[in-house]
Amino acid sequence: MTGLNTILIVVGLFLAGGVYSFAKQGMPKGIIVLLSLASVMCLVAGILRIQGLWD
Repeated sequence: MTGLNTILIVVGLFLAGGVYSFAKQGMPKGIIVLLSLASVMCLVAGILRIQGLWD
C-alpha cells in the first residue's frame, strides 16, 4: 500500500464524515450529494490502486 492509496482512502473517509455531519445539520441535498460522490470516488480510486487494477 503506497502513500497515494492511503491519502485517497483517508480523504474519502473524511468526506464521508462530512456527508454524515452535513446530513445531521440539515444542509441542502445538493451539497450532500456532491460530497458523497466525491467520497465514493476517492474510496474507489484508493481501493482500485490497492488491487493493482488502476496504476
